[in-house]
Amino acid sequence: MEIKVKYFTQDLEPLCYVDGKSDWIDLHTSETVTLNAGEFRLIPLGVAIALPEGYEAHIVPRSSTFKNYGLLQTNSMGVVDFTYRGDGDQWYFPAYATRDITIEKNARICQFRIVENQPRLEFVAVEHLGSPDRGGFGSTGK
Repeated sequence: MEIKVKYFTQDLEPLCYVDGKSDWIDLHTSETVTLNAGEFRLIPLGVAIALPEGYEAHIVPRSSTFKNYGLLQTNSMGVVDFTYRGDGDQWYFPAYATRDITIEKNARICQFRIVENQPRLEFVAVEHLGSPDRGGFGSTGK
């Protein structure tokens, strides 16, 4: 599938898979950013992407983002739908800094994947689900 990408700066690393290790694609900062502890900033990622209708992008931090930069993505996961596809629709990483930090231009701070939209679901209220209980919260139980 071919996806159109507009780059907002000429010297940004192009989008690509990382050495066949994953089907996620890294996103880079498009400028050097300095943040103080406790500061919030939308960090520009230097791309606008024309997603096909019926698809969305999920954007999450890389596994090393917090360790390397002390950044938290404030919405935990970003979702970009296919309507956000114009020439001015640059993607951003909403960052909260837990320490003073400078992030250099072209640093890999987050990653994304493109997924097909969830099909339309119909929810039906029932008295019993008909499956065994696992004991409460997640896989660890109560």
